[in-house]
Amino acid sequence: MSLSSLAQQIHLWLLGHMSEQWTLVLEMIIAGILVISFFAVLGLVLVYMERKVSAWMQIRLGPNRVGPKGLLQSFADTLKLLIKEGLTPDGADKFLFNIAPIGAIMVSMLLMAPIPFAKDFQLWDINIGVLYVSAVSSLSVISILVAGWSSNNKYSLLGAMRSGAQIVSYELSAGMAIMTIVILSGSLSLTEIIQSQQNGWWLFKGHVPVIIAFVIYIIAVTAETNRAPFDMAEAESELTAGFHTEYSGMKFALFFLAEYVNVFIVCAIGAILFLGGWMPLHIGEWTAFNHIMDYIPSSIWFMGKTFGLIFLIMWFRWTFPRLRVDQLLKLEWNYLLPISMVNVVLVTALAILGWYFK
Repeated sequence: MSLSSLAQQIHLWLLGHMSEQWTLVLEMIIAGILVISFFAVLGLVLVYMERKVSAWMQIRLGPNRVGPKGLLQSFADTLKLLIKEGLTPDGADKFLFNIAPIGAIMVSMLLMAPIPFAKDFQLWDINIGVLYVSAVSSLSVISILVAGWSSNNKYSLLGAMRSGAQIVSYELSAGMAIMTIVILSGSLSLTEIIQSQQNGWWLFKGHVPVIIAFVIYIIAVTAETNRAPFDMAEAESELTAGFHTEYSGMKFALFFLAEYVNVFIVCAIGAILFLGGWMPLHIGEWTAFNHIMDYIPSSIWFMGKTFGLIFLIMWFRWTFPRLRVDQLLKLEWNYLLPISMVNVVLVTALAILGWYFK
């Protein structure tokens, strides 16, 4: 049974037992519970994956004591954070200090809404999905700035200011990389962008400018999510833990979870824009090959591509040294942004002249 047919059956069953208004309310509650549960599972999986990937990169074992193959290590860490006392520093703005981690996780939950996880399966099929994602994702910097300022700690404030400059800067290149696919597909809807890749993913049929846009996108979102080698906001060797130095217990856990969920979201968007999302690998008129690819469930395609990009971002962390602040901003303003601007012009010319594989 597909995810879409399961959702349809639940909808029809609810309609048969209650009014349309109560059905809508209950469906929203169910969707909220599922998203929260998905967040919890995703956090556990990605933390375990991060540790195993880092161990593989450094030729060691990683977690291997708590549970078989260390599978329960993430549960042990979660339990530790649940029972750990949450402290609020003297002199901190208590209201802002406590609301900042909630704001971070709320932005992540809002970003999950328009993502198509499988064919005909998404929480909200909005026709301006790309614009929605770009607008909501820009709010994440607010919770970071609020956390740094309200902590009454110079290291937290410095980390927050670094993060603000970093995220605002790299949003420009990420936005322009996204624009290349919008221009080629002629739509802001994530569903329609996926449908436009029926006969081939944009990464393959969009020629060199789309490959350039993909590389810029991966670099930019790595910086936007404060991942190494762009983790200036949390530079442990310089700022202890950056903007969340003063956070502990579940407040810290919310920031920690939001970071990993955001990595999943930006990789999911990258998979949708450049790699066809849930769309199987189709090659032109290769009917037999395309038919075989259609046997693989769409949700497997989507998750496979997304986790492939997550692995790539984790690979960066254990390959490149951390940049200085001046190097980080110079990379964006002197290199990525000018290249992105020229690339958008090239893609526009490709789209107008039709010089791409159709």
